[in-house]
Amino acid sequence: MEFFNDATLMAAGHALSTLLQFNRIIFLVFGVTVGLAIGLLPGIGGLTGFALLVPFTYTMDPYAAFAMLLGMASVITTSDVIPAVLFGVPGHAASQATVLDGLPMTKRGEASRALSACYMSSLMGGLIGAVILAVSLPLVRPFVLSIGTPEMLSLTVFGVSMVSALSGNAPLRGVVAACFGILVGMIGTNVATGQMRWTGDILYLQDGIPLVPIILGIFALPELCELAIRRTAIAQNVQFTSREGMRQGVVDSFRNWFLVLRCGGLGAILGAVPGITGAVTDWIAYGHALQTAKGAKQSFTKGDVRGVIAPEAANNAREGGSLVPMLSFGVPAAQRRPFCSAR
Repeated sequence: MEFFNDATLMAAGHALSTLLQFNRIIFLVFGVTVGLAIGLLPGIGGLTGFALLVPFTYTMDPYAAFAMLLGMASVITTSDVIPAVLFGVPGHAASQATVLDGLPMTKRGEASRALSACYMSSLMGGLIGAVILAVSLPLVRPFVLSIGTPEMLSLTVFGVSMVSALSGNAPLRGVVAACFGILVGMIGTNVATGQMRWTGDILYLQDGIPLVPIILGIFALPELCELAIRRTAIAQNVQFTSREGMRQGVVDSFRNWFLVLRCGGLGAILGAVPGITGAVTDWIAYGHALQTAKGAKQSFTKGDVRGVIAPEAANNAREGGSLVPMLSFGVPAAQRRPFCSAR
């Protein structure tokens, strides 16, 4: 472990003391507040947050600007679970898998338990991602440089193969849905050759079909139509009070600590790979929990608390992992970090 010498520890201590100055902590808190507010709004992602905050950073102290932007980006995947759990509407592409068990828990009257489990697992996953970031940053350069087109293809094939694990007793439906997703993803410009695929004469399609409108149409519209037809609340009987549900969610997260640890490590590793976004990470983590958790095949998608713990732990751990290529090579791991890397 020659990387972790006295110079490395001194640099880490200097960075911590630089960040903990009062004026920079204020900007960090401001960025976190903005990120939480943006995450509550379905369809509003990190790029909108950067568009709002980046103009303020041009004359700011670089450390304060970095803290503000990073604080905003890190919590968007935390607050977007509120619309996902309460309304079945993913606040961001990274919270799609949370809907599968979060909404059934809300319909059972366990919304407070589901939200508490999401937040506690997100906290634990974020800490796991931070630890992995601190340990792997000096060692990650050979790993990231070794990832090329074959490795990206294998990860893509692995992500598509997870459909078979999530389809249960109807694998044909899963295959059809995966093929439909691939066809939709092919619309736009081929980044390798510049060729236009299935765009016609529509300029809007040259950039491809955005993922957020698709998931809002798939998840949000059916749920809104159902509520409008029934004219009733989502939950008929509340199982827990707010305090009891929050306590139970925390207990559930600690009870499934090994699942949080596995999914957190998985999310951090996937986050370190440029191009792997939260829309992929949460499904892989959900599929991993489905295959490894005891009795998951019978209880998942029906309101199992482990179905919200696994993707949320992976999503927040991914934030730490995604900083590895950004800080090592200046390569943003996801679309919403270009300004951080430029900074």
